[in-house]
Amino acid sequence: MTDKLISSAAVEELLRDGMTIGIGGWGSRRKPMSLVRAVVRSGVQDLTVVSFGGPDVGILCATGQAARVIHGFVSLDTIAIDPHFAARRQAGTVENVEYDEAMLVAGLRAAGRRLPFEAIRSGLGSDAVTRNPRLRTVRSPYDDGEELLAMPAVPLDLALLHLDRADESGNAQCLGTDPYFDDLFALAAERTVVSAEEIVPAGAFADAVPSSLLLNRTMVDHVVAAPGGAHFTACSPGYPRDEEFQRRYAASAADPAAWRDFYDRFVAVTDDEYRAAIEGIER
Repeated sequence: MTDKLISSAAVEELLRDGMTIGIGGWGSRRKPMSLVRAVVRSGVQDLTVVSFGGPDVGILCATGQAARVIHGFVSLDTIAIDPHFAARRQAGTVENVEYDEAMLVAGLRAAGRRLPFEAIRSGLGSDAVTRNPRLRTVRSPYDDGEELLAMPAVPLDLALLHLDRADESGNAQCLGTDPYFDDLFALAAERTVVSAEEIVPAGAFADAVPSSLLLNRTMVDHVVAAPGGAHFTACSPGYPRDEEFQRRYAASAADPAAWRDFYDRFVAVTDDEYRAAIEGIER
């Protein structure tokens, strides 16, 4: 077994300007916020961010590092739309490529299978297709002759994911009820980094429920120990979303001074600095 453990600081060395980065999790649930902070600290620019988006997308829009966002949605769950993303989208400072959820799943799945596209029905007739001149349809070669959407593959240079438990070889377990769709991000990526609440010994998953073992070692290149690494998003069953902190994050979109304070204290920081900062907040 190969030891794939690296530090969060080492993640910065994997990043380059112009990369396409897929970020796992779902809305404001199980987002790899520790790894997102590593992206911020690296200072890389001109990123294409692919996500079922939450504050990961909002933060990288607010820092100006995301030049393009490919998404199924960008929501904080209890706050309908991430306000940092909304502000950049409305200002036209980030390119917005909006798919419905099934379309994005199909694009990731095609990339993971090394196919140029996947034929699907999802999205046909919707603005997600009619307003996107890059999308094409194909006709079934069989007797039905049905017109289908040729959803293009969405290949990734790097996938950033956060799960509950991982071993040093890259096997990783999701203990919560929302595993979507981290395995597809991993398969679509040239390189995958998974952060975990807990690093467990080799063999610890021998008796695990198979469906909880979302990632196997062939899908993961690097593992990062990150207790609390999804905060302020939820990481069920370990901890819920920090609603008060999330409201503070959302409010910072309305005031440049508030965003600068939030950025300095909670974004452009190391994991140790982040933990120290949030321990001082009365929540």
